[in-house]
Amino acid sequence: MNARVSVIVTTKNSAGTLEACLHSLKEQTAADLEILVVDNFSTDKTPEIARRFAARLEQLGPERSRQRNRGAELASGSWLLFLDSDMVLPPEIVSECLAEAGRGFSAVIVPEVSKGVGYWAACKALERACYVGDDSVEAARFIQGELFAEVGGFDEDLTGPEDWELTARIRKAGKPIGRTSTPLLHDEGHLGLRETIRTKFYYGRTMPRYLRKHPKVGRGQMTLLRPAFFRHRDLLIRHPILTSGMIVMKTAEAGAGAMGMVSGLIRDRRR
Repeated sequence: MNARVSVIVTTKNSAGTLEACLHSLKEQTAADLEILVVDNFSTDKTPEIARRFAARLEQLGPERSRQRNRGAELASGSWLLFLDSDMVLPPEIVSECLAEAGRGFSAVIVPEVSKGVGYWAACKALERACYVGDDSVEAARFIQGELFAEVGGFDEDLTGPEDWELTARIRKAGKPIGRTSTPLLHDEGHLGLRETIRTKFYYGRTMPRYLRKHPKVGRGQMTLLRPAFFRHRDLLIRHPILTSGMIVMKTAEAGAGAMGMVSGLIRDRRR
């Protein structure tokens, strides 16, 4: 399939990873790509890097969902690909997405694998390796523009579960979701346990809204002992030190997410 793809990359002080992300887009085998960067008022060199690669740079906040929706408004392509600034794509990814579109899929999941520096990044990489092929965890990133508009885009009151929420609405609309065989690379950088706990707390603040909108799906996604871990138990057994760290990390994240949810509920009641 030959079609223009608008790639929407959201950023906030992303100078450390953005160039690798945008360079990987320039290396795609797909012929017609439009790169749009929507930046949340970065104070580092993110805007400078974006201007070197992107067709357009826009600055907008306050959160990623609004940035993504704005990117979709600016897009000229018939297909939209949403990326974070710490993601790197192998050259064939967009072509594979278009091939799935040619098979009749209106949305496509691109699996993720992780790399990073340090013990906790290795634990996160092991966790993500278990999720490849798991529809309860992975969300659609490549979406037909008409479908994106039809379902209403990202919920701008969500930060963290917005990918899951949009994918749930796509499935409710009766649209089957395809999948690429090639994963993208998520660069975790120097990941620390404190950082991942802080992130889960922040994401947890809008999780109550997500659970209200999709209670059945959401409850399954909130479980600590995911079926994916049982399916990949041989992988976990082969790496006992990393598996132990992953258990500690997941437990800490679950606690932080629960505290974030309580914080979000209190905030919502005060409004």
